[in-house]
Amino acid sequence: MGGRQATARRPGASGGSDLTGREIVIESGRCTGWHYHDVPLMVVVTSGTLTRILDDGSVETHPAGATFVEPPGSDHVHLGRNLGGEPVVLHVTCALAEEARWSVATPTPSGAGSCPCPGHAR
Repeated sequence: MGGRQATARRPGASGGSDLTGREIVIESGRCTGWHYHDVPLMVVVTSGTLTRILDDGSVETHPAGATFVEPPGSDHVHLGRNLGGEPVVLHVTCALAEEARWSVATPTPSGAGSCPCPGHAR
């Protein structure tokens, strides 16, 4: 998932993880592709409405102003979509080591159907 990133370092911290923030923009009609995260993410939707499809087929919608936590792990595969006419803007915060990956792309979960979006916001 692409986006601008700012990192806040703990004074005197050595190794471990840092509190990191990123803005993610998903344009109208686009999606993230199927993925999961290695750490929990705290998300604020600042614009648009995010539609999340979970690997079990359930759907969650998060309008502007909503907050939610993405749980970590390969057992929490999901896809984020923008079905609206304006960009979805997410402000995401997590504790992540500087060199760590923000997300892990995965194949489409069995029974979930292929990614319905023409392109991915990575």
